Amino acid sequence: MTTLICTLQDHRDDVNWCAFSGNLLATCSGDKTLRVYSTSDFSELAFSPLSGHGYSVHCCCFSACGQFLASCSTDATVVIWSMVSGEIEAVLEHPGRSPVRICALSPDSVHLVSGASDGTLALWDFPSKQLCRTGTVNEATLVACSFSPCSQVFVTGSTYGDLRLWDLEMRQLHAEKNAHDLGVTCCTFAPSILSGGQVVQFRLASCGQDSQLKIWAINKFNFGGYKMHLLHTLTGQSAPVLSCAYSSDGQLLVSGSVDKTVTVYDANNALLLYTLNQHERYVTACCFSPTAPIIATGSMDKTVNIWRLEDGCRGRDGKSVPGTTSAGRSKLLVGDWSEEDVSVWLVEEGLGGLVEKFRANNIDGTELLSLTKETLVSELHIDSVGLRNKVLRKVEELKSDSVCSGIPDEFLCPITRELMREPVIAADGFSYEREAIESWINTKNRSSPMTNLPLLTTLLTPNHTLKMAIGRWKTSH
Repeated sequence: MTTLICTLQDHRDDVNWCAFSGNLLATCSGDKTLRVYSTSDFSELAFSPLSGHGYSVHCCCFSACGQFLASCSTDATVVIWSMVSGEIEAVLEHPGRSPVRICALSPDSVHLVSGASDGTLALWDFPSKQLCRTGTVNEATLVACSFSPCSQVFVTGSTYGDLRLWDLEMRQLHAEKNAHDLGVTCCTFAPSILSGGQVVQFRLASCGQDSQLKIWAINKFNFGGYKMHLLHTLTGQSAPVLSCAYSSDGQLLVSGSVDKTVTVYDANNALLLYTLNQHERYVTACCFSPTAPIIATGSMDKTVNIWRLEDGCRGRDGKSVPGTTSAGRSKLLVGDWSEEDVSVWLVEEGLGGLVEKFRANNIDGTELLSLTKETLVSELHIDSVGLRNKVLRKVEELKSDSVCSGIPDEFLCPITRELMREPVIAADGFSYEREAIESWINTKNRSSPMTNLPLLTTLLTPNHTLKMAIGRWKTSH
């Protein structure tokens, strides 16, 4: 269930964006100001509101450490604020002096991107506040931007409806034309990275004027190429969807719409969990706290609502949703699954990095059930013992089609095989006990315990959803 904790009513115009750091919430508005609150009790800080922009403030984002806040405005600037004093640290003037509609900081806080109404992009070196390079999307206003969790690529969205993938040299790696009819409104990367074999996979959510929220897979291949394909189209809202955000563990996805609703989805299974109806006008902003099961939503009704997810994994009927299979596939025997059904199953089981291998070998339901340790090595070339064992365990679960009376396997750390107390998600997309994976990283040269591939980053993200699920299981047993 969800609980409305409080409503912040300090802005005097539309709320355009909201963002969390570890202990702060920032909001920005058409009233030209930003407001900053403590997440301990949602009281406004002494130096708030922040006044420095000449026109409407469209977007704001925190640096990874939470020490700085960046904001952009119709006044053609990006302002960097100190979260210690509330003072302006720097003013970045966008090339061409066009209104800046979006700004995004990389997870490592090394780069900042700003996008403007004339379609221009600016990439800044954040520590020095110096302009690195520029780019252009012709005949479109840039309204969306998000960095990948590895900080090496970013995606932009425009009013033209395209999603474009860029690297730090401002080279366009991929263009997804007409991703949203009538225009993109927001996009956001999931925080985790799936890796396996020759492929590294990112997840991206985007929303638009077509009233749809979409989840994409972006695959990076060892030879340097990128491929983007649509995984899910979510239609839980009846009007244009204006904002979307992932939870810090990547398990949940929230969106806000012109129909005045906020929807919360199970991101892995594309299932609608909650629909929230407390705003009186368009919901323009939404974000998850990285440290607690809390959502902030902003609206054209000038308010920001703070919600607590009392149970991060339960749906509207109160039943646990992780592990739920797609409705169409669940009606089939495993032996009748198509290759696409197998691909979806791999993703749901946290084995998305193996999708390309299975597709290349035409693995359907019948072939899946006949997999052995030998075929995984000789035909699918899965070198990691841990990964082979996980595949075989999941196949055995399909065969038995029964619920284990012991500890669910997903609650066990893949390294220690013990019940996790502080589960975290590593860059390979798998969840581990924090102490175990930190020790592994310090002694195993940053390789993945499950894939044996190098970890692109040592960043560990708390898996709040899994921790709550383990807590419920312990209570019931």
